Amino acid sequence: MSKEKKSVHPEYQYLELLARILKEGKTKQTRGIVPIKSVFGAQLRFDLRYGFPLMTTKKMFGLKALTHEMLWFISGKCQNPEYLNKNGVKIWDGFQDDGSVKEGTLGRIYGVQWRHWKRPDGTEFDQLQWAIDEVKNNPNSKAIIVSGWNAGELSEMRLPPCHTMFQLDVIKGKLYLQLYQRASDVFLGLPFNIAQYTQLLMMIAKITGLEAREFVISIGDAHLYTNQLEAAKEQLQRKPLPFSQLKIHGDQKTIDDFKFDDFEVINYKSHPAIKVPIVII
Repeated sequence: MSKEKKSVHPEYQYLELLARILKEGKTKQTRGIVPIKSVFGAQLRFDLRYGFPLMTTKKMFGLKALTHEMLWFISGKCQNPEYLNKNGVKIWDGFQDDGSVKEGTLGRIYGVQWRHWKRPDGTEFDQLQWAIDEVKNNPNSKAIIVSGWNAGELSEMRLPPCHTMFQLDVIKGKLYLQLYQRASDVFLGLPFNIAQYTQLLMMIAKITGLEAREFVISIGDAHLYTNQLEAAKEQLQRKPLPFSQLKIHGDQKTIDDFKFDDFEVINYKSHPAIKVPIVII
């Protein structure tokens, strides 16, 4: 990388999005009781040569939660949060069955679609394993996509997926992942998703023998809840610190081989935490 590129910390993209929402965002009601300020259409890019993009302008405590949630997605067993609860992760507890889904407490969300997509004839298709096989065997493909958005089964999901699909791309031995989110809670959820899907990129890169190079996230409705506005202004007063590193220990061969203890974040430094309420919708 050139000296000029190295001088621009990737976290400034995130801070610029916060500032854009505060300045340009339109206020509107949501399914919850707290309105949002939102803009439509945003994209952030994280070159992993800068390190693991765990945001530094506020302390993030969520490595345990984001890792367990990603392993839960990968397992395909997401109809209920039993695995998360066993591991002390409560982030899905507020979304349990309200009577709107037909199956389990959460329905056919995220990892169920990744690993058990239903074909018209009733058989299942493992999208995630197919995508990994494509990375290995057909790396020039422009269609290595995994979708959690199954329009025909939205009524069987407690919450329509926010991170709806991701695409993998291979260029000269380097692996790229782009995530599309239909909507993003930029203050609380977005930093979590950036770190989590970078982690997934690194996992897939490891088992395919590639270098994880760049994570890209494209967002439809990028918003702040109105009870987060002052906190966002506080965060904008801070300057990013150098990113940490994520080490993945072990000799995993398949996506199902990863365990929580395989992951270690090294040299994470940050500004103090900024607490705001979690909005359950």
